[in-house]
Amino acid sequence: MIMENKKDKTVSLPWFGIPRLWPYVRPYKWKIVLMVFLGVLSSLIDAAYPLFNRYILNVTIGEGKTDTLPVVIILYLGVLLFQVWDNYYTIYSCARTELFTDRDLRNSAFGHIQTLSFSYFNQNNVGYIHARLMSDTGKIGELVAWRLMDTVWSGSYILFMIIIMFITSVRMAIGVIIFVPPVVFLVRYFQKKLLELNRRVREINSNITGDFNEGITGARSIKTLVAEDRMFEAFKKDTGEMEKTAVKTAHNSAFFITSVSFMSSLMLALILYIGGHLNAQMLVGIGTLSVFMSYAMEMPEQIQNLVSTFSSILAVQVNIERFTALMDTESEVRDTPEVIEKYGDAFSPKKENWEKLYGDVKFEKVSFTYPDGEDPVLTDFDLDIPRGSMVAIVGETGAGKSTLVNLVCRFFEPTEGRILIDGRDARERSISWLHDNIGYVLQTPHLFSGSVRENLRYGKPDATDEEMYRALDMVSAGDIVRKMEGGLDCDVGEGGGHLSAGERQLISFARAILKDPALLVLDEATSSVDSVTEKQLQNAVATVISGRTSFVIAHRLSTITEADIILAVRDGKIIEQGTHSELMEAKGYYHSLYMQQFGIW
Repeated sequence: MIMENKKDKTVSLPWFGIPRLWPYVRPYKWKIVLMVFLGVLSSLIDAAYPLFNRYILNVTIGEGKTDTLPVVIILYLGVLLFQVWDNYYTIYSCARTELFTDRDLRNSAFGHIQTLSFSYFNQNNVGYIHARLMSDTGKIGELVAWRLMDTVWSGSYILFMIIIMFITSVRMAIGVIIFVPPVVFLVRYFQKKLLELNRRVREINSNITGDFNEGITGARSIKTLVAEDRMFEAFKKDTGEMEKTAVKTAHNSAFFITSVSFMSSLMLALILYIGGHLNAQMLVGIGTLSVFMSYAMEMPEQIQNLVSTFSSILAVQVNIERFTALMDTESEVRDTPEVIEKYGDAFSPKKENWEKLYGDVKFEKVSFTYPDGEDPVLTDFDLDIPRGSMVAIVGETGAGKSTLVNLVCRFFEPTEGRILIDGRDARERSISWLHDNIGYVLQTPHLFSGSVRENLRYGKPDATDEEMYRALDMVSAGDIVRKMEGGLDCDVGEGGGHLSAGERQLISFARAILKDPALLVLDEATSSVDSVTEKQLQNAVATVISGRTSFVIAHRLSTITEADIILAVRDGKIIEQGTHSELMEAKGYYHSLYMQQFGIW
């Protein structure tokens, strides 16, 4: 049951969400304090550089005093070397702070996701979750390091320039300051406009990337459907839209840069006008005038940097809200504190307290409605499954055959009633304990990147080669693996991409068997193999399920005629249950499915 992404239930966080980020920032607080201090010091040095020129122009050149020139040069070089070190350590500290914060945020988010129930993954697709884990955390890391540093540096640089200007010449300082409001307005106006245009460019670029992807991965279908012209027209439409938006962006960007440059030139012209009159009256020297000329050219740029940085900080607010929304999401299936205290959790299991699982399963007046659904799937459902029983679940595609299995495995909790495992409510023992005793073979198996050996050891971490080959031989995969280059060390590729669908299924089957589970779930486990291998697998299944409680979701009804209990599912509800012979005699839904499948009707 896959749904579209749920909308984040976010609320605006005060102080840019800093209180929520503090646990991730706290370990590096002194690094950040030092980083900020060095940034302020660097901006002070940058603001003070024009004073060296002022001294040389006013004293050395203006008054002809050269005796202090060597000292000034040495002092200048010393300050320059100090700033080189300052800049290096500031950048190094920013990079480390960003990387460490990113790491901690992602570790925390990924660890939290491991605790969430299936309903979260049903309601949010991979791309959505990936964005929370990578994009949002990356933006927050940038905020903590670079955006903070940019704000501190630009803000303190502007402040130091204003202080030095007012100390040096109030009239000329006012000549600079009067241009600050229009520059701020100009920057704010274009920043907003360019942000909207750039966002649109990114959206169109995503569409173009999607067109590329479909054009390449769907090449066979495109050619067989003779759809080349339609694909090309759709691509041309997107690239044309990209061209228009990009040109508009470039136009606004060019006008913005030119406008800021023009404001800077006006500011410089006013400084020259005021400074020229003051110099003629012998009130300021040429060196002082050069200081204000430097500041007149720097001020608009620093205002632009500060406004841009502040806009970026405001934009990151969304990332913080989405990250905190993820971290605030609670699993709909979770252990109680008392259970965790005794049995541990997924990350710190207390296996010494785990009891042996035998496989008795009992449904007591169980009612269940999916979290994203309205109609109940089960209502007052009772079923007693003795240990070692084989339970088959049949029905049409999309009928809801996995519901019962999801409840037994505690991927979902009953809305009402309870499920007993070995005579005790499943909620009285930990989820990890239950899952450790379940072997699950999916219809579309997933293999992890790495070798065959590494994939098998997900079932049993300390498994020996002999044990692995025994499990592989049991599912007719031993000879296949032995013929692979490297055998157990053969790389299966990302998602098992180096192997065929059947090979992935067989290795997945062996992984589940290697675990020696008390409960075994087979979800269309033979659907991806050829008929010969399927027959071998069926023989292996008969051996494997002996003595275990097994749940078999089956499409081929011939494979489950010997099941102890058959549950027929339709429209998400269990409508019939019994043995094969009982259901055939009833001539109901199961009977019609069986007769249609074997072409008797």
